[in-house]
Formats: sequence, C-alpha cells, structure tokens
Amino acid sequence: MRSIWKGAISFGLVHIPIKLFAATEDKDIRFNLLHKKCHRPVQYQKRCPFCDEEVKPEEIVKGFEYEKGRYVVVTQEELEGLEPEGSRAIDIQSFVDLKEIDPIYFVKTYYLSPDQHGQKAYALLKSALTETNRLALAKVILRSKEVLAALRVYGSGLAMHTMLFPEEIRSIETLGELGTAVEISKKEQTMAIQLVESLTEPFQPDKWKNEHQERIGQFIESKIQGQAVVEAPQGPAPGKVVDLMAALKASIEHAKAQQEPPKTVKRPRRKTS
Repeated sequence: MRSIWKGAISFGLVHIPIKLFAATEDKDIRFNLLHKKCHRPVQYQKRCPFCDEEVKPEEIVKGFEYEKGRYVVVTQEELEGLEPEGSRAIDIQSFVDLKEIDPIYFVKTYYLSPDQHGQKAYALLKSALTETNRLALAKVILRSKEVLAALRVYGSGLAMHTMLFPEEIRSIETLGELGTAVEISKKEQTMAIQLVESLTEPFQPDKWKNEHQERIGQFIESKIQGQAVVEAPQGPAPGKVVDLMAALKASIEHAKAQQEPPKTVKRPRRKTS
C-alpha cells in the first residue's frame, strides 16, 4: 500500500513523523462514454465561449465570482501563502469521548503509520488513547484545504477520520414534514419494538454484500460471453399504502421464521434381519 501523504502528528511538545494511507477504496463499476456510432470513447475539450477557442491547461486560472459575471483571480501561489505554517502537521488540539461525536460529522477514513524514528512516540499516543478511551481532535491541511480530523485507535494502529465543520451540516429542523403531529398507539409501538428486538444481532461486516454491484458485474460478464442477460429481481412497488399493524405482524412472523433452526426429519430405522 502506497502512502498518499507524509507529515507529523503534533501532540503537545511531541512530534510524531507519520505516513497517511487511504483506508477505503472505490469498488464501483465505472463505464466509459462512447460514441454510439463507432463505439469509441468521446473526448472533452475545455473551450472559452467568449474567445471561441480551446483553452490549454496552462492557460486556465482560478477565479471567484463575487458578482454575476465578475471574478477575482487567484493563483496557486497566493493560496499556498494563506496556508498556516507547519501545514504538514496533524495538530492535535483536544481530546474527547467518541460517543460525544455524532457520525454525521465523519467524512473519509485514513490509516496513520509511524514513519522513520516515530515508532515509540506513535505507540505512546496509541497507548494513551486506549487507556483513556478517547479520540484526538485535530486540524490538518489536505489538498490545500484545512480540515477537522479525529484520530482514534483502530485495530493495531491509528485511524484518522476527516470531519465536517458545523456550518457544513444542514439542520434537520428545516424539514417541514417532521413538524407534523402523528399519533402512535401503544400496540403499534409495542409491535415495532418487538420487530426491532427480533432483528437485533451483532454487527458482522462480512455478511453485507453490495448485491447491486454483483449483478452489474454478472451482467457485464454475460454480455462479454454473449450469454442471455438475467433480469434483476423486482422489488416492492413504491408508494403502496399498507396496513401498518398487518405489516408489523407479518414482519415479526417472518423474522421469527428466519431465526428458527430448520426442523430435521427423522428417518425410519431399517429392520435388522
């Protein structure tokens, strides 16, 4: 696995050289856009409609539109000059309990590995986080952008989650439909809780598969081999109004049936001669 960034964790007066690795990878099946006539990939050109000409990469600059049709131009050097000193540092600023942070704040996950001469300090931070059951909140510059990050113990090492700033999260209270008063009977609530309990189980990551991606992969392979295409299974029709109590009852019965072990059929013994 190749590192995508090198820097250091700043922890009080402690300086921990680290390497950053992507913890996840995109498994989506991607398609190229082809010309329908000849099945060759289409190309995109950057053009200036005012000058009516193609624009080369070295002729493109960044601009911020502060009024309709009016821009202030900024250079990459100017943006880099605004970055704080020590921008190659993951600057730990405080420690919090994991349960205090709502998952809505988390964006992307990275692995942190100690670089040369950083093993002992890395192990020290990992041990401190383990003993206190806390995570570290830090700021770091990634791709010329300041991001909030959370460092925590994961497996035998440290993971870093980039986070959203509060102003980047929309308030759920802006959804008008949530303010509508709805009456729920005691019986409905009891059955809903019963259904939740019947479907509760330990989290097993390997159990979950991206079935849609698998179907696309099988579909593509069948087309390559010239085989018949298998249609995707049909799901329930959307928008259908159902009896809530009947649906809850049927769901509970189905959950119970799924959890019951299959009955073994006793075979008759053979008579001995």
